[in-house]
Amino acid sequence: MNDEHSQTPSSPEHSIVSLEKLNKHFGSLHVLKDIDLDVTPGEVLVIIGASGSGKSTLIRCVNGLEEYQKGRLHVDGKELLPYGKSGQSLQAIRTEVGMVFQQFNLFPHLTVKANVTLAPLKVRGMTSQEADTTAERLLERVGIADQADKYPTQLSGGQQQRVAIARALAMDPRLMLFDEPTSALDPEMIGEVLDVMRELAREGMTMMVVTHEMGFAREVADRVIYIHQGEIVEQGPPHEVFDNPRNERTQNFLSRVLQH
Repeated sequence: MNDEHSQTPSSPEHSIVSLEKLNKHFGSLHVLKDIDLDVTPGEVLVIIGASGSGKSTLIRCVNGLEEYQKGRLHVDGKELLPYGKSGQSLQAIRTEVGMVFQQFNLFPHLTVKANVTLAPLKVRGMTSQEADTTAERLLERVGIADQADKYPTQLSGGQQQRVAIARALAMDPRLMLFDEPTSALDPEMIGEVLDVMRELAREGMTMMVVTHEMGFAREVADRVIYIHQGEIVEQGPPHEVFDNPRNERTQNFLSRVLQH
């Protein structure tokens, strides 16, 4: 079986995200190994792999939440430098990138609407009226406009995650990152969050999604990459990766997850 990496050369000028020979260490643990990857405008990239493979670390590097040690990383044409040297670039990137985490990270003392208006007010410099209008539109978009005046603890997990998506969208991002957004949800709540993500994909939002939801990946992704021990060992359209994986490690992983 061919173990060569199937990776795409980097071209920052044409990509929303461009990684070139990116390496990330946690102490002596080599988490990401020479990652080459491009994400083009409007693309939905789904990242799959076993727990501990480096999936979440990869997208956290894209948003500057983790520092890398070697290689190059461009987001929306701006370079994120290693070792925390990015300065203004990091702040500029974070205004263009929305991120949704496993946990909802909502402010419990603020209403749903106030959680969504916070970033437009503080970062985008909107007036209160503009921020309110934006929040109302986005809460309608994710299907929970009627929950605007409630507090996060009064909502289900699925509703809280949809608030988190609305909050990320309130920055009007060019890129959305999702780090296993359904993993903390009860099974009956997963579908409502995935439906919002499907709609974003249909609307042309550029997305990088780490998920264990293989049905969603097959349906929505333009491209799927499989990461094994910090390396991209396979990538391609969903039907190729799921139906005809070329790498033995991908085959073994999918044989385990697709039978459940």
